[in-house]
Amino acid sequence: MAQFALPFIGHGGDYNPDQWRDRPDILEEDIRLMKLSGCNLMSVGIFAWTALEPREGEYDMDWLEQVLDRLHQNGISAFLATPSGARPAWMSRKYPQVLRVQPDGKRALHGGRHNHCFTSPVYRNFVRNMNSALAKRFGSHPAVVGWHISNEYGGECHCELCQEAFRDFLKARYGTLDALNHAWWTGFWSKTYTDWAELHSPSPIGESALHGLNLAWQRFVTEQTKNFLSAEIVPIREYCPELPVTTNLMEFYGQLNYFELAKPIDFASYDSYPRWGEGDYARTALKVSFNFDIMRALKQKPFALMESVPSQVNWQPVCKLKKPGMHLLSSLQAVAHGADTVMYFQWRMSRGGSEKFHGAVVSHAGHEHTRTFRDVSAVGDALQKLPSVLGAMPNAKAALIFDTENRWALDDCQGPRREKRLLETALMHYEALKRQGIDVDVIDETCDFSAYSLICAPMLYMLRPGVAERLTQFVKRGGTLVCSQFTGRVDEDDLCFLGGFPGPLREALGLWIEETDALYDGETNAILTNGNSYTCDTMCDLIHAESAEVLGTYAEDFYAGTPALTRNRLGAGSAYYIASRPEQRFLNAFYARLTDEAGVPRLIHTLPEGVQVASRAKGDTTTLFVMNFGNAPAVVTLPAGRDLLANQDIVDSECELAPVSIRVIQYAAR
Repeated sequence: MAQFALPFIGHGGDYNPDQWRDRPDILEEDIRLMKLSGCNLMSVGIFAWTALEPREGEYDMDWLEQVLDRLHQNGISAFLATPSGARPAWMSRKYPQVLRVQPDGKRALHGGRHNHCFTSPVYRNFVRNMNSALAKRFGSHPAVVGWHISNEYGGECHCELCQEAFRDFLKARYGTLDALNHAWWTGFWSKTYTDWAELHSPSPIGESALHGLNLAWQRFVTEQTKNFLSAEIVPIREYCPELPVTTNLMEFYGQLNYFELAKPIDFASYDSYPRWGEGDYARTALKVSFNFDIMRALKQKPFALMESVPSQVNWQPVCKLKKPGMHLLSSLQAVAHGADTVMYFQWRMSRGGSEKFHGAVVSHAGHEHTRTFRDVSAVGDALQKLPSVLGAMPNAKAALIFDTENRWALDDCQGPRREKRLLETALMHYEALKRQGIDVDVIDETCDFSAYSLICAPMLYMLRPGVAERLTQFVKRGGTLVCSQFTGRVDEDDLCFLGGFPGPLREALGLWIEETDALYDGETNAILTNGNSYTCDTMCDLIHAESAEVLGTYAEDFYAGTPALTRNRLGAGSAYYIASRPEQRFLNAFYARLTDEAGVPRLIHTLPEGVQVASRAKGDTTTLFVMNFGNAPAVVTLPAGRDLLANQDIVDSECELAPVSIRVIQYAAR
């Protein structure tokens, strides 16, 4: 794979000069404003297919060459995009088979974006030809430092070509219909398949209640999307194998398994659009950090913040402006968690279309005399002071497992209550870990566990092959494992484990689960431990401790006094089970003790409310980011080192952080 290694922290955004080809004065002004704002990297050509190929087989790329030349002459680099995210109308009209078919069998009309069939050989041929033409002409252009493949992959097609591809996928996965029927337990409701031709994707007018089918389809959609992505990359590699490729991913997007989709790319990139101002800044910041930590874990290397907004979006229910200081803080938050770029959608506001009021560096006013432009320039100034973090990674010793396929299975699961609250539960555990002043990787079940001393695996309902065994070995070798309610119920095909839950994790956890009580919204129980009482909600596992030690019990209902919190010592390590969803106060206290027990190093020992920390290390140097997302000043003790933003040395001492502010301290490894 090619290396993603810029000589600078990238700063810029989506640049769409194809929209302004009739305004050469604006294109010239763009260059002046880019340099003025400290922007050095643009993503070019993302939705430019019609401008590049106005008629079938007729390419017009001179305008793009002029743009790239102009960028290079002014010291600005480019990610060159493939335009497959939105195809031209002439293609849809002449070749309607490239359009997607909906689950109900209706073919889509031309419109929107990402409504093309990933299986269609016609569309794949057009994409290959376009990508080959771009790579052949611009692969060695000095402005181009990487490739931006398509844009925000998503969606699915149910056409007959996709049905045949799905059947081929199932044949490769299961081998025989007998194996498939057993894995999906099709004898229930007489759903047994007797011919491969009978298999069809889930549909509201057909089969949608067979969980094994639903899981298989979601895996197929990821696989087919990955296959299409890989095919897009082939001509890029042919003409410029040394340049890295990426595709931009989305926050909490659960329709694709990003740990699979990311395999063909050289580095991950991410589009981040949090709702700053909707509630508490610190709570929003935790959700953002959670996503950043996933992006970094996808390739175990720095990622690119490919899209963010310097002001406000136009598609949220309420589109708030960023308050003073928030743009700098939120941009450097990305860098703190592993981003080697800070980029925006978009550089200049579009005059029309659905996102004509979406925030951009350059507004419809067209000049630099705006608050947003000043905020972007401040980020440009700050990034120029941080080149030493390029390529650096946190030395995380704690990880949280948030597995997309487990999420699919839980979302589809009927009972004991419809809303399982996996994401909310994962965020609660993540918040408790981050409150300890530590770095956290957010990983999936397939990742390597060996680098960590503490692994949190909330609601690991579905255990894929080998995962329980690897977690058990992790504990035996001295690791600390935390599992929570509704764990270890089904295998990779959503078949229940026999012999008692938590299935193959029974040895590690030292218990078995007999029943799970569902609580109504607003209904609670309580966990009693160490003389304290903590409320819990959603679901309560009724468990029998075997080799596990009981650390806490339920306070109420007919199962009052039964185990609710256990610890099982196994080999050199320990595995904990939290049998319900406890309040945040419990988790904060629980992980405060556990991080010390597991030997997870803290970046800062005491974090005031609203303050979050993250670090990046390279060689014998650590760069610490201390961020105050609170609306009040906060006092923290900073280590002795170099304040990179202030460009001055500091001693180990207490420091007051203003609201919505950040300090970046670099120091020698301790």
